[in-house]
Amino acid sequence: MVKIKICGLSRLCDIDAVNDEKPEYVGFIFAESRRKVTPQMALDMRDKLNPAIISAGVFVNEDPETIVSLVRRGVIDVIQLHGSENGDYISRLKALTDKPVIKAVTVQNEGDANKCESAPADYLLFDGEGGGNGKTFNWDLIGRIEKPFFLAGGLCRENIRYALEKVKPFAVDVSSGVETDGFKDPAKIIEFIRMVRNG
Repeated sequence: MVKIKICGLSRLCDIDAVNDEKPEYVGFIFAESRRKVTPQMALDMRDKLNPAIISAGVFVNEDPETIVSLVRRGVIDVIQLHGSENGDYISRLKALTDKPVIKAVTVQNEGDANKCESAPADYLLFDGEGGGNGKTFNWDLIGRIEKPFFLAGGLCRENIRYALEKVKPFAVDVSSGVETDGFKDPAKIIEFIRMVRNG
């Protein structure tokens, strides 16, 4: 079954919206974004999160020690990298913690999806240019990938079933597609999760 990640949670009420439906993952954004949260905000949300749900921290070229401190405080279970982090950076991070690493890859041209497949990340995440903008990219550019990957970028109720059929990802990652007026919408979260679960 395809896994689900609801990314960009920023309010305690967002946790209520995911706890009942139990997506496999949620994401807290620590990089510059309108959804950015502080470590304390993330910890408060994590304390309220259903323990069956895995929390990911989203970072852009962050100091590895900062990331590890959030792991040690129990704020995040998975590390998601959206900057120019290379294989050496990922290896250094993995030497400091045993938590899984997701490396985001911007897919604009043929071959982009493959360029990080040999990186020591546990998973890849494919998104379009300027991730987090709610826009899809050309899924034909993904091609054949052996490493498990998350599909992100403009996913919503209108295209999720087609995305699942065409791309067959390990997981789907949604943020703006389950928002109304810039905030997570419980009804849209429930609908999206159920559409994925029901295929």
